[in-house]
Amino acid sequence: MPLPPQPPQPGWSLCAACLNECCVTPLLGRILGAQLPQYYQVLVAPISKVLDHWFESEPLKATLATDAVIGAMMSPHTPGSGYVLLHHVMGALEGRQGAWGYVQGGMGALSEAIASSATAHGASIFTEKTVVRVQVNSEGRVQGVVLQDGEEVRSKVVLSNASPQITFLKLTPQEWLPEAFVKRISQLDTQSPVTKINVAVDRLPSFLAAPNAPSGQPLPHHQCSIHLNCEDIPVLHQAFEDAVAGLPSRRPMIELCIPSSLDPTLAPRGCHVISLFTQYTPYTLAAGKQWDELEKNAYADRVFDCIEAYAPGFKGSVLGRDILTPPDLERIFGLPGGNIFHGAMSLEQLYFARPVPLHSSYRSPLQGLYLCGSGAHPGGGVMGAAGRNAAHVVFEDLKNKRA
Repeated sequence: MPLPPQPPQPGWSLCAACLNECCVTPLLGRILGAQLPQYYQVLVAPISKVLDHWFESEPLKATLATDAVIGAMMSPHTPGSGYVLLHHVMGALEGRQGAWGYVQGGMGALSEAIASSATAHGASIFTEKTVVRVQVNSEGRVQGVVLQDGEEVRSKVVLSNASPQITFLKLTPQEWLPEAFVKRISQLDTQSPVTKINVAVDRLPSFLAAPNAPSGQPLPHHQCSIHLNCEDIPVLHQAFEDAVAGLPSRRPMIELCIPSSLDPTLAPRGCHVISLFTQYTPYTLAAGKQWDELEKNAYADRVFDCIEAYAPGFKGSVLGRDILTPPDLERIFGLPGGNIFHGAMSLEQLYFARPVPLHSSYRSPLQGLYLCGSGAHPGGGVMGAAGRNAAHVVFEDLKNKRA
């Protein structure tokens, strides 16, 4: 995805700002042509309205709607939810539009492949080295980072793929950032409904709608994402309403994937690993309750009961499970609020407003510091677009001696 249209910069006249904004529609018109009105509707409408226009089947509409709310604290009836679905299907894999894929060897293998390519081109990679501060010289320019052990790594450019909150509120000395910028970063919407459950099982789930083969070998549906509790959109909306009230959904939305059905290196022979992406679970529970082990296991049991209704025998196949609620995702992975996108993918936090207006170009108010993670345009997803765009901006600045 290309860089977002540039917002008006400090010092621009109102006329210049309006001219800049007005260039967006002609640009989209040239790219999308007659499809521009449809794009606009997807961008701003509830996904329920968009799907009602195109489909009749309630299960089909609800299944598609799950990708419009996944990772987002919104209902299919929320205006702008259509964009989240677009975000999930706008890419392509091996020439197939909207396709997603598994990484052989698990997601860590992707990081290892990137690292291997980087080191082959001369990069030095330090792991288990926590950054505690961005270092700034007396002239207000970045000069590197300070590690937890006190070591200093000097550089005139620092790119951060941590969240905007960690980058600007924890790692950057506040005296070098405008007060208004800090306030906007601190007010970003980071609500997340996601609880991730990783499961080890001793056999594939056998669904009532598609029983297992006698051989026990994976069938085509085992190698796809399986969406449960989405018979119709009201089911999804009720799950959302539960979370708004501070309660884990009584009938959670479940996306079930079995990566070992395609990659046997992930589990011992005959066994499998299952990834459960579930929602809605609020970060803060009602009535003063905490996400302690009792609450976490009660919710996971509810999810497993739901799966059991579709695939009898599932609970008996479970060897172990790992439950990650929004506070766990925040604590372990540095995801603010547990949000997998580093911030809500709502219209006020997209394009030239990501992470905040006037700073969507990957550059920060601090010269030499750049944001290149999911909190930057175009947002989350394993696609590398924010990093690629940020790298090009850095190259341009170095060339023009602005970095």
